[in-house]
Amino acid sequence: MTDHPDDRSATLLGERRQLISLAYRLLGSLAEAEDAVQEAYARWYAMSAERQDAVASPGAWLSTVTSRICLDLLGSARARRERYVGEWIPEPLPDGDWGRPAAAVPADPADRVTLDESVGMAFLVALESMTPAQRVALILHDVFGYAFAEIADITGRTPAACRELASAARRRVRTPGVHAAPAESQADLVRSFKQAWEARDIRTLVGLLDPAATFTADGGGLVTTTLHPVEGGDRIAQYMMEISAARPVDVTLLERTVNGRPGLIARLADTTVAVYAFDVTDDRITHIWAVRNPEKLRPWTRP
Repeated sequence: MTDHPDDRSATLLGERRQLISLAYRLLGSLAEAEDAVQEAYARWYAMSAERQDAVASPGAWLSTVTSRICLDLLGSARARRERYVGEWIPEPLPDGDWGRPAAAVPADPADRVTLDESVGMAFLVALESMTPAQRVALILHDVFGYAFAEIADITGRTPAACRELASAARRRVRTPGVHAAPAESQADLVRSFKQAWEARDIRTLVGLLDPAATFTADGGGLVTTTLHPVEGGDRIAQYMMEISAARPVDVTLLERTVNGRPGLIARLADTTVAVYAFDVTDDRITHIWAVRNPEKLRPWTRP
């Protein structure tokens, strides 16, 4: 940190990208992540200059406060999601730039979420099965490299307890990248799925899907969609035919990166009405997540 106020502010704001990346992984929501980071900054600026000067590492302080805010939010989020209409899916990330046109994206935007395998939809969905403390311990240690002593300070538990939390959480998730198809193969498979879906070629769709595949949709009670997962490649292919038959003729399917991996979006004029994320294993689609809740699609809609 420097002594000049403007330099100090610039340094603090430079932490925003890291904080948003942390909060998004903890919460699974861009909107909630932004709110959590904003609250952390508000608490920093609410402190006196003397208290700020006493902080050895403002960046570490902001990370700690953001993590604690997220831990509190996760506790209340579990109760809210129990009342959620249908299945809850994490908010999808668009192309790493939050859906803004390329010309509007700064060369090095401070608020861009860092994309890696820890934001893959399969990983984020698996996080939802964990307790808030398990999720925080796993993300902070395995993704961001925090020591268990630091995590203990954030969670109010002992380092040994935090180690156990992370270990228990690790058993609930598939290690990112294990058995996953290469990105190029995933892109080819998703493209073939798109073409077969547009052609209403149910036989090809069945061939692209794992026999035990699952389709999960999130409409949030705001749009019509299946409230329960559709299980089995044959049933999913038939369901995709039903979606295709009901879809307006002016809706277009586009290939886009969703949470760092090949995916599809459905767009009506300039509005994105659905985002499809895929999980691919051994050259078959094993899971499709369809986000249709318009509140989760705002970052995907052109301004």
